[in-house]
Amino acid sequence: MSGESPPVEPSAAASGSEDSTDRSLLSDARLTIAKRDLSSLSREKTIVLALLIQLFVAAFSSFLVVGLTSLYSPGSVSAGEVVVGVAGEHDDALVQAANDQDGLRAITYPSADEAREAYQDGNVHAVVIAGDSGERIDVTVIAPQESIETTLIVDQVRTLLERVERNERIVRAEHLDRSPVPVPDEVDASPYYGFTYTVLVPLLLFLPPFISGSVAVDSLTEEIERGTLELLRVAPLSLVDIVDGKALAMTLIAPLQALLWIGLLGFNGIAVANVGQLLVVVTALTTLVVTLGLSLGVLTARRRQAQLLYSVLVIFGFGALTFAPEHPATTVAKLAVDSPTTATTVHVVAYAAAAVVVFALARGLVARTDPEGL
Repeated sequence: MSGESPPVEPSAAASGSEDSTDRSLLSDARLTIAKRDLSSLSREKTIVLALLIQLFVAAFSSFLVVGLTSLYSPGSVSAGEVVVGVAGEHDDALVQAANDQDGLRAITYPSADEAREAYQDGNVHAVVIAGDSGERIDVTVIAPQESIETTLIVDQVRTLLERVERNERIVRAEHLDRSPVPVPDEVDASPYYGFTYTVLVPLLLFLPPFISGSVAVDSLTEEIERGTLELLRVAPLSLVDIVDGKALAMTLIAPLQALLWIGLLGFNGIAVANVGQLLVVVTALTTLVVTLGLSLGVLTARRRQAQLLYSVLVIFGFGALTFAPEHPATTVAKLAVDSPTTATTVHVVAYAAAAVVVFALARGLVARTDPEGL
């Protein structure tokens, strides 16, 4: 007859399993907070409107680029030939420059009065009179006011005068006592190409991080002001766990948006290269601004104060990057056109490293913060 078995004590393995289960529950709770914050975005009308605007810009980029480029560079829009009446002692320099300019035709008149008369009769769109003023060329321009074509005409005339200035600098360089700065070679680049990769692509990729940071500020400070932060801590979750969940949600949404915008740009015929590195830049910048926003939320515990500080610091921080060897917008443009340099790669790595370091420091700050004092 066998005796009764002695009671079995919990083994170390069982204890480890329970600890693992607890950590799993905590991890799931973080994800739950992230999902909760993402679902709440649909109720933020301002955020939804901003996302819809970006979606519209990316989806119809091939059409919008033409209209936006007309503001960025009016001379890029083909709207017929601009005829300019030229007169004065240096009319030959104006005619020579006009012959090298697309969309502009120069007509020479014997005198300034005849050129003005041609303008009054509507035979030319504008008049350029070039005379001597000491050792300089004095140029008088007559152009229409409050006309639909005014912007285009003025832009063409401005380009004409820039060409004349360039030609005169080259011709007169030999007669100067000091050597002037070498005039750079002209670059025959499409304004649509330049606008797309230096303005449109950076705009679409930088807006999601800034929006995520602003939403992160609101998300945490509203929990504090409404008292729902205490309910989350009953889960049980530490303040670090709560902040981690919110940071996860706001950091993931930006690169997903960026990937969507890049896909829509490609659908519109605007190819974007080095997508992986671009997503690294977007994720790193998002981590930096989201970490900044959540840290300010913990330090101030007030929505208005945190949002004001967040806006000021982001603006000044982004502006300070102008003094960096390569601005983030330049990095994005170089990656998008597949012409990265060594400095570009270094900047991508630096952004990623900075994001990791700043996030680690912020978690340490949150861990030392007393939740009861918020």
